[in-house]
Amino acid sequence: MNEMTKIGTAKDWESDQEVRWCPGCGDYAILKAVQRTMPELGVRPEDTVFISGIGCSSRFPYYMETYGFHTIHGRAPAIATGVKLANPDLDVWIITGDGDALSIGGNHTMHLLRRNLDCQILLFNNEIYGLTKGQYSPTSRIGTRSPSTPFGSVDRPASPCAFALGSGARFVARGIDVHKKLPEVLKAAHAHKGAAFIEIFQNCIVYNDDVFAPFTEKANAAEGQLWLEHGQPMLFAGGTKGLRLNLDHLHLEIVDVVDGDWQAAGVQVHDVANRSVAHMLVELPFGAFPMALGVLYDDPRPSFEEAVVAQNQQVAEGKAPDLQKLVAKGQTWQVEKQPRVD
Repeated sequence: MNEMTKIGTAKDWESDQEVRWCPGCGDYAILKAVQRTMPELGVRPEDTVFISGIGCSSRFPYYMETYGFHTIHGRAPAIATGVKLANPDLDVWIITGDGDALSIGGNHTMHLLRRNLDCQILLFNNEIYGLTKGQYSPTSRIGTRSPSTPFGSVDRPASPCAFALGSGARFVARGIDVHKKLPEVLKAAHAHKGAAFIEIFQNCIVYNDDVFAPFTEKANAAEGQLWLEHGQPMLFAGGTKGLRLNLDHLHLEIVDVVDGDWQAAGVQVHDVANRSVAHMLVELPFGAFPMALGVLYDDPRPSFEEAVVAQNQQVAEGKAPDLQKLVAKGQTWQVEKQPRVD
């Protein structure tokens, strides 16, 4: 865990590259949130790497005054793994989208999470392929009309956070591109030792505008957003409603809270280490329930690069490096016969 010592200002994390997203894109808000948060994480630009795949979000590394890789479609986790193993002291961030991470990159994302590489994964979810002009993506809802689904998608969408939990992620969170609490979620992810997965609801103003408005719009926020905090009751709608765990059927249900007495209503207190409740939270159907936001699950365990480094040290103990011996190890032979000359 890095000490929270402020280093520099947001300007120190801004590159000299022109930011090239559509005007009004939610990516701008996420970029600013990250740049404002970085000085408070106790890390330096020269020790930080942003790695992306392909998609609108994947231009992100160009705009950060750090090291960065703009890699190929879905393969950012593979590059990030190599970077972290080569230098475990680097602070590694993966920037990806719903198509990049959950379609062609689904296999790579899964293995990164189960291995628990120490990094932060920011998945920008706009429920559409924006860079390729609006085709439906793995997270698009049933009925989504796009050039590739002109009569409406019939696919059941993937849930990024459910995917992450199912892959063995030890930190799962949600945020909103323009919300003031996004930096707090970023800080919590960075403080977690291991793979920290954040789904960020990001508005695509051109191809999927206002798809999240039912819970992101100011008029809908109170009823539509449930911001979770460890050790605090699961309250929303200005504290007049909450979530209670129904022990008979093992599911969450909405209850009314009278005069602020959430204990009497049996409102569940959020425990970030409770994996079972985290699964319930990510599976809550929006509309009938508010959207669960913030840190849903946080229960660290040893990271992948820690295990690799420890194993390498154990294997190398008491041995002197000998490149020639290594090259000659195993099956070797020497060709004595001279090549035939015609």
